[in-house]
Amino acid sequence: MSHIQEYPAALASATPNTPNTLNTSSTPAAPLPADSAAPAYPAWGTPPSERYEALAQNLRPVFARIRASAVERDLQRRLPHDEIRWLRAAGFTRLRLPAAQGGQAATLTELFGLLVELGEADTNVVNALRAHLGFTEEVLSADPSPWRDFWLERLSQGDLIGAGLSEAGPAQVGSFATRLSRGPEGWRLDGRKFYTTGSLFADWISVAAQDHEGNTHYLQVARQAPGVEVVDDWDGFGQALTASGTAIFTQVAVEDIWIKPGAARFPYAVPFYQLVHLASLAGIGRALAGDVARRLQQRDRVYSHGNSASAAQDPQLLQVVGRAHAAAYTAGALTLHASQAVQRSHDAHRQRADPGEARFQTHPQTQAQTQAAILAHVEVDQAVSVLTRLVLEASTELFDALGASATLRQAGLDRYWRNARTISSHNPRVYRERQVGDFAVNGAAPPTYYRVGTSAAGTL
Repeated sequence: MSHIQEYPAALASATPNTPNTLNTSSTPAAPLPADSAAPAYPAWGTPPSERYEALAQNLRPVFARIRASAVERDLQRRLPHDEIRWLRAAGFTRLRLPAAQGGQAATLTELFGLLVELGEADTNVVNALRAHLGFTEEVLSADPSPWRDFWLERLSQGDLIGAGLSEAGPAQVGSFATRLSRGPEGWRLDGRKFYTTGSLFADWISVAAQDHEGNTHYLQVARQAPGVEVVDDWDGFGQALTASGTAIFTQVAVEDIWIKPGAARFPYAVPFYQLVHLASLAGIGRALAGDVARRLQQRDRVYSHGNSASAAQDPQLLQVVGRAHAAAYTAGALTLHASQAVQRSHDAHRQRADPGEARFQTHPQTQAQTQAAILAHVEVDQAVSVLTRLVLEASTELFDALGASATLRQAGLDRYWRNARTISSHNPRVYRERQVGDFAVNGAAPPTYYRVGTSAAGTL
């Protein structure tokens, strides 16, 4: 018997009771200030698919509504509970699910295109959904099992997943201090996690833990279960609204169905999670490019030593805007191109037993599947360094076109650099560059998983 039945009210309150269709009618758009939504800009390139615009047009009113409050929320440090609720009601969290489970069967390339647009609205929201999107891939790519059926049903009902994998304590690289133990009363979970992004908004928390024999287990724990505490103590100067703080587990009762069979992750996990960050950065690029263009257009003050009586006609300032848009265009193009490699890894992983069988058959791993997964890693790694540099540079150079008044906190333009710098610090790009070089020179495959911790002997 699942613990879901023991506290339905807590879970029901966080799960929207909406039809399993992509629909924004339940979230009427609030009036937007004139400068809150980016102007229509037709030069971002070809959409990821023929049906992309149909998917996007139903979500764009929600994206615009999220962007309308982004600066205010950043200044007030107000977490995006409402904004995530709007996305859930609109079906965004079910996009990758099959139609039978209330989704749109969106491709990975379509998903990442939409994540760029959501990142343009607010990258805090993108990061808050990152663990959920990754867990969805985990379920969709899993072998047939009661575990897969259970979680596919929970996802189809709109349940949201938060992060609880990383630890900030003294655990060594490759291990977890969080413990999963089995006694006379069943499984119990004890431990402390950090970087629990999105867990304050979620129904379930993805947790990695070890048993007394040192085996790693991946499981989902109900956010409202007795013994679970989530603290919003994230103190980073960027991505401040992602609730990436602490989660504490004290003798939490765990059901068997919550524990994933086996510790293997889906083969494109590392590039998938990194590509969410790249989509966020590309979204920042688009947002700041739109901001600097709009503000320059509205600017009525000029310098005596400038080039025009109108700031909007000053060729040097227009060049700044052009560089920002070029950076945003390139960042978006790199994200979507790399997403095609991740899609190819997904497709190679997916092998049907027969034309009518919709389940994944993942074992044994073929040479083609392994190669597709390696190339997805490498292609994403190649995009990281260039994309990160472009967006970070654009987030500082935009001020060259707008002057000192643009540095006022109420303008909110500083959040672009703060958020981009924080996102870029999660997985250091220097290692990505080394991995690409090692693959190019020595044919070495990038690591399958990333772990952070202390070294047993002071060296790795």
